[in-house]
Amino acid sequence: METGNRYEPYRLIDPDGAAVEPVAVYFQELLAAGKASSTVRSYGMDLLRWWRFLRAVDVPWDRATRREARDLSCWIQQTVKPRKVKAQGPRAVGEAGAANPVPGKPSAGSGYAPATVVHSETVPRRFYDVHRDAGTGPLLNPFPLDLARRSGRAHAHHNPMAGWKPERVGWYWPSLPRRIPRSIPEAWFNKLFAALPSNRDRALVAFWITTGVRASELIGMRQRDVDPGQ
Repeated sequence: METGNRYEPYRLIDPDGAAVEPVAVYFQELLAAGKASSTVRSYGMDLLRWWRFLRAVDVPWDRATRREARDLSCWIQQTVKPRKVKAQGPRAVGEAGAANPVPGKPSAGSGYAPATVVHSETVPRRFYDVHRDAGTGPLLNPFPLDLARRSGRAHAHHNPMAGWKPERVGWYWPSLPRRIPRSIPEAWFNKLFAALPSNRDRALVAFWITTGVRASELIGMRQRDVDPGQ
């Protein structure tokens, strides 16, 4: 991956130093759809992984089949995720599923998280959908949809009085664990609140907690966005 310009924020570069044209076309489709540059970069990392895999098995991108997609999905679920090594040595990796005692966030372990596995399947499938519709790619997508979704539209006969059941979309999607909302223990929050140096900071944190806004919303808030009467 290489950083580009405003209209082409990222480029996927081949071993010869040239931009990969099929990926560049897909990036332009994402930008035209209003996707943020961070989204383009995230999608590009998945396509970079897919391109490296195809190069390792010596298969061109437009000749890839369901076999290569299946092998990638098996590989990414079993391989050890590469990590950066800091100056003081590699960081210790906790046991998969072990929760942090403070925020309750479970450790991902040494492999890729299930959400990353899902993303690495979804992005190439959408990439091939774009090129199939444009007539520049294979007619059969190497990353097929789940057989249960091929017969018709999802939730076509959904009862509006019933809840929505999660459905698998990609055929190679792993089972995602159900996420439980996490929270900081009250004792740790009291310790954090007491350590704040000023009443202004305490007011900001209290406002953040009581309203439940996202961090991005709080950071991007301006004075004119607040209505004291409300």
